[in-house]
Amino acid sequence: MEETLTYYRFLAEHWIRIRTNNPLERIIREIRRRTRVVGAFPDGNSALMLCAARLRHIAGS
Repeated sequence: MEETLTYYRFLAEHWIRIRTNNPLERIIREIRRRTRVVGAFPDGNSALMLCAARLRHIAGS
């Protein structure tokens, strides 16, 4: 777990320059991509449901 979160110890302005194959980074990028497609959510619960559905899919793979 600690190795997975090492990326976040760097300053935020350096994050865009760091390239990793971090599984957490891939998951966040996938959720961000899917939320951009939707655009605006009617409420926070619908955004949470989208994220939870994607995480369930990844965990089931």
